[in-house]
Amino acid sequence: MGQQGRRRDFSELSAKLEKHIEKLPDYAVRAQEKLQKVQKYFPPADQAGGKPAAAPPPRRPNPLQRPVVRRPDVTASLTSMANQVPVFAEARAKWERWNEPAAKLARRKRRTSRALTLWILVTILCGVLAVAAGMGWMSPAGVSMMPQAIVAFAAAVVFGTFSVRSGLKLRELKRTPLPAVSGPPPLPPAGSAARGPMERLAECEASLIELLRQLSVPSSVGTTPVSELSVADARQTATEAAAALRGLAARIQAIERGRDSAPAREQAALDAAIGKLREQLDDGLEGYRGLVAAAGHTVAASSDGLVTSKQSLTDATDRLAGLAMALRELS
Repeated sequence: MGQQGRRRDFSELSAKLEKHIEKLPDYAVRAQEKLQKVQKYFPPADQAGGKPAAAPPPRRPNPLQRPVVRRPDVTASLTSMANQVPVFAEARAKWERWNEPAAKLARRKRRTSRALTLWILVTILCGVLAVAAGMGWMSPAGVSMMPQAIVAFAAAVVFGTFSVRSGLKLRELKRTPLPAVSGPPPLPPAGSAARGPMERLAECEASLIELLRQLSVPSSVGTTPVSELSVADARQTATEAAAALRGLAARIQAIERGRDSAPAREQAALDAAIGKLREQLDDGLEGYRGLVAAAGHTVAASSDGLVTSKQSLTDATDRLAGLAMALRELS
């Protein structure tokens, strides 16, 4: 019985083993498929050694994920729109003028001057009270009121100290030089007839500053292409002409503000006045641009050397002086 049980167990084991042997090819196929799936996410060793790796399969969009939508820059769009509206542009210009260093210094001077006046008046009042209380003028019986006199005298000393400090501060502020303007003057508001000419004037000023700086630089032989007096005269004339053109632009803006508040029957005449001032502004700007062109010709002539370009340099210098004189008469 024991031998028959053992034979039955061996026969069952051999049968199971034969079945597994028959399924080995299927196991190999399955293992190969799994290996290919794994290689899609992990490159093989030979590709890591420098061979180009296979491109990953395209990623399918997730239908449950909400697509990312880029929102426009609301701040930048609002700023650009505000610059196009005359009211906002004028308010922005006023805010910039309010925050200028020169305007801040002027406000500090006014505040200190008012504080000094206040402290002086209070000090005088306390001094009068101290004298009146000490002499008995405030008492019906004419008796001296020493406690009140002492208090008034102490108050006069305190407020007198404040007066001295305010006076010293005001003196220091008056000796403080006006800070230089950090940037170019503000442009007229958008929509103004003077906006375009003032933008071109700012560009011409920047170009002229650089050209005049080039004319002030000595050459290799130690001489400048144009005399320093001529360069200084051209710079001063350009500054005066630019100030005159900006004053003309300010007149145009004032008339425009008056036109907006004027009755309808008067607006046509104001428009005609604005047109005439705009023509004068354009003529002055053309003269300024001619000055810039003359300076550019002078720089170009000086770059060729003093021997080969002596005549052209002289002509350009004469043209620069003539345009400077014309702009001086215009301003």
